[in-house]
Amino acid sequence: MNEAQTREQLIDPKLKDAGWGIVEGSRVIREYGISNGRIVPGGKRMTPDIADYVLVYNNQKIGVIEAKKDESEYTEGLTQAKQYAAKLQIENTYCTNGKRHYHVNMTTGYEGDIDRFPTPDELWAMVSKGKSDWHARFNAVDNISAFEPRYYQDLAVKNALDGIAAGDDRLLLTLATGTGKTKIAALLVWKLFYSRWTLKRDGARRPRTLFLTDRNNLANQAFNEFSMFDENALARVDPLEIRKKGSVPKNASIFFTIFQTFMSGSNDTPYFGEYSPDFFDLIIIDECHRGGANDESSWRDILEYFSPAVQLGLTATPKRKDNVDTYRYFGEPLYQYSLKQGINDGFLTPFKVRRTKTSLDEYVYSEDDDVVEGVVDPSHVYTESDFNRSIEIASRERKRVQLFMNEIDQREKTIVFCATQDHAAAVRDMINQMKDSGDPHYCVRVTAADGERGDKYLREFQDNEKTIPTVLTSSRKLSTGVDARNVRNVVLMRPIKSMIEFKQIIGRGTRLYEGKEYFTIYDFVNASEMFEDAEWDGEPLEPLEPVAPEPQPEVPLPDIPDEKPCSVCGKSPCECERPGWKKLKIKLGDGKERQIVSSTNTYFYDTSGTPVTVQQFIEKLYGAMPDFYTTEDDLRAIWANPETRDAFLARLAELGFGVAELETVQSIIDATDSDLFDVLAYISFLTPPTTRRDRVEHTRRDLGPGWTVKEVEFLDFVLGKFEVRGSDELGMDKLATLLQLKYHSISDAIIELGGVDEIRARFVALQKLLFDAA
Repeated sequence: MNEAQTREQLIDPKLKDAGWGIVEGSRVIREYGISNGRIVPGGKRMTPDIADYVLVYNNQKIGVIEAKKDESEYTEGLTQAKQYAAKLQIENTYCTNGKRHYHVNMTTGYEGDIDRFPTPDELWAMVSKGKSDWHARFNAVDNISAFEPRYYQDLAVKNALDGIAAGDDRLLLTLATGTGKTKIAALLVWKLFYSRWTLKRDGARRPRTLFLTDRNNLANQAFNEFSMFDENALARVDPLEIRKKGSVPKNASIFFTIFQTFMSGSNDTPYFGEYSPDFFDLIIIDECHRGGANDESSWRDILEYFSPAVQLGLTATPKRKDNVDTYRYFGEPLYQYSLKQGINDGFLTPFKVRRTKTSLDEYVYSEDDDVVEGVVDPSHVYTESDFNRSIEIASRERKRVQLFMNEIDQREKTIVFCATQDHAAAVRDMINQMKDSGDPHYCVRVTAADGERGDKYLREFQDNEKTIPTVLTSSRKLSTGVDARNVRNVVLMRPIKSMIEFKQIIGRGTRLYEGKEYFTIYDFVNASEMFEDAEWDGEPLEPLEPVAPEPQPEVPLPDIPDEKPCSVCGKSPCECERPGWKKLKIKLGDGKERQIVSSTNTYFYDTSGTPVTVQQFIEKLYGAMPDFYTTEDDLRAIWANPETRDAFLARLAELGFGVAELETVQSIIDATDSDLFDVLAYISFLTPPTTRRDRVEHTRRDLGPGWTVKEVEFLDFVLGKFEVRGSDELGMDKLATLLQLKYHSISDAIIELGGVDEIRARFVALQKLLFDAA
């Protein structure tokens, strides 16, 4: 029997005999999709993680079974069984061939044969020992029917509920940007709401929850994310409504507001003081790393006032010296899910980096340059931290804008991060002067200074049905909380010194969108060197020494304050642009703007998240090739068959050698007019690349005897497509499209060319001719 037959005839009946799917509250999930598979170019994905069986009882996943066909060794699936159980944090896992069964306890390390699968009650007894009654009450609440959580979202909710059931009052969840932290919060509150959990734990009423953040757009997004609740259960705490009604809202269950609103008020009494300290049972602090737990932060007043409440922090950044206060306050995270995990699971979009340097990354005054405004220090070397804060050279910025505008697809949504709000305005204007689009709102600025108009632009940018505005410029406002799924380019034009902020900015591009295979980071300030830092996506580390709290503004600003004091004025936030102060503006001497030169390096990020240069990539690729072929004829045989070629490319992608990376190498070796076959032949055997045009002409000469006139006509059409786009047009999955393009329908193509099998054979035979030595 094959594996499917083994499951149906041997394994399914034994699970049924054990009561799975029969006992109330038990069910079996077959082929449970754990991950989606990492996205690779060409609209494809790597092989996803799929568990053959997941056993569910009392709304909890408590068992994994990996099945193999009956003729296989019964422990053949053991590695997968352990891997899936570890990922799902399931204690008991099994592997079987339908005849014999093997059990592993992931907690105790026990392994051994078993005669039968455990019943639901037997397996539940193994995992529920020592659990409180509140565990059972939480488990009794079904998930939201319209939303099936991803495995890591499910685990984040479960672990948070376990903490609450155990009586913990300070909780932390650390998940990468774009992984759905607000959805997790909604699922958690759903469970608490319908189990009637409160601080008193008497089940007398529904719990009252406060969702607290520091941005209005984040509060609004969260409000919308909780739409599964009855609208009467939700309340937006808004200062205009408070002034209109004369009091804060209290007749609801779930409240949403920003710190700044709660800190406001009348008669020197903040609005949060109008609630009793025990009013809220749960407080969720979104983006809690941005100062909410810092002892010097005024936000801390709110948390301390509502100290009886269970407080849950949500953050995207592991423990670092920048956010040690957050981790000290909330404790170690109950669950962590990293950017690297999200990309490898296929829940986040992978990326590549284009790092560019120019001859004006540093500047020393020259007498033939004009000082338009301000006072220049002839002995000072102006560096990246000075540009667009204390000194402005417009031609330098224009060159940078020109470089990335020439590289990007100008129809793709792009966010440009600038040094200041004025810099963001200047870059906006330069982009609009260089754009291909005729729309005056192609590029807009979104900063704190743009107010409601900027928020309107942002909403339109986030709308995936709208193409205008296409590009946003900002200083710090867009570094977090922007849920725009179709961002294809992130441009860095200001220094980023904080790992926390860097992760947040990278997160602007990681959200999934149909047809989005990767996004590109255009780095002009060498910020992407943080990828090479041990802190990047690593495990949380304790700082080497205590870090004093950094200065905070007295009044929380709607835009993120500078991470560190300004290098010019020494203030945080920067006060350089104060009344009476003149920024130094330089106009380069004649001809110097034309002399600005640049160099760009491309960096790839392998499946472990390690950055590699193109040279290192080629060396690794060269070293991997002997596992696939040893001669050029071997490579030719693999490539000439669309099925073996697709399997080969899929395997290369799994190893980190995706089509997008190969195409970058193709451009570097000046082989863009050749096929990827020629790129691999050149790397492996130093064979000079043959152009696609030459291959086509060579093949056309061989389309003679043995081919009918109709076949030659169709195959010539296929060759034309190959000449333009390469072997991507020669996949078996493209054959139907090619036939429809040529003959308008498959049935008409069959009339012209013969049966489907015959057409397939000719299609493959053409490729053998095409990749024979030209």
